[in-house]
Amino acid sequence: MIKFDDANFYFVTDSELSKNNIFSDAENAINAGCKIIQYREKNKSTKDMIEEARQLKEICEGKAILLVDDRADVALVVGADGVHIGQEDIPYETARLLLGMNKIIGLTVHNLEEAIEAEKLGVNYIGLAPIFKTDTKEDAREPIGTKMIETVRKNVSLPIVAVGGINKHNVKDVIDSGADSVVSIYAVLSSDNVYNEVSEFVKIIKEAKNV
Repeated sequence: MIKFDDANFYFVTDSELSKNNIFSDAENAINAGCKIIQYREKNKSTKDMIEEARQLKEICEGKAILLVDDRADVALVVGADGVHIGQEDIPYETARLLLGMNKIIGLTVHNLEEAIEAEKLGVNYIGLAPIFKTDTKEDAREPIGTKMIETVRKNVSLPIVAVGGINKHNVKDVIDSGADSVVSIYAVLSSDNVYNEVSEFVKIIKEAKNV
C-alpha cells in the first residue's frame, strides 16, 4: 500500500491548464514516479466531479494516493484515499466525521500558528503556502518564503507539502528547508511533456533527500 510518507512530488490536476487531459496527465505523473495525485476542479458539477474522480481512482489504484480537493463528499463517494482542505473549506472535524479515521486529510496553512493548530487537530499533513509568488491561484496571499518552511519544520512533526511558485530551479532549496514534498502546477502543466517534467522534479527531490 502506498503511504503518504513515500510522497515526493505531489501532482495536482488542472483541466484548464492541461494540454491533453487530466487522466493522461495523472498517468504520466505516476509513470514518472509521482506517488500522490490530487483531483482539483472548481468549476464542474458534482456529477462530473464524481465521474472524473472515479476514473482517476482507477488510474491511481495500487500506484498512487488519490486525494480530492475541498470535496469530502466526492472523496467519500468514489472511495478516494482522502481529501485536502483549506482554511475556509469544510471544517477538519466534519471531514474526519465523514471520511473516518483511516483516510488522509491534509490542510493548507500559511504560518506557524496555523501549522501548530493543524497538528493539534490531527491532520495527516499540511500544505504550506504560498512559498513563492504564484499566478495559478487568484486569491493567493503574499509569499512566505523558505524561512517559513524552516520555522514550521522546527515546530511541527507533520509532513510538509510546499506549494506556490515552485519550479526546478528553486525546488532543492524548498526540500533543503524542510519540505517533504512539493506541488508545482504551472511548471508541469504548461510544458509539452508532463512525464519529463515530473521525472525531473522527482529526481531533484530524491537527490536533495539523499534517497
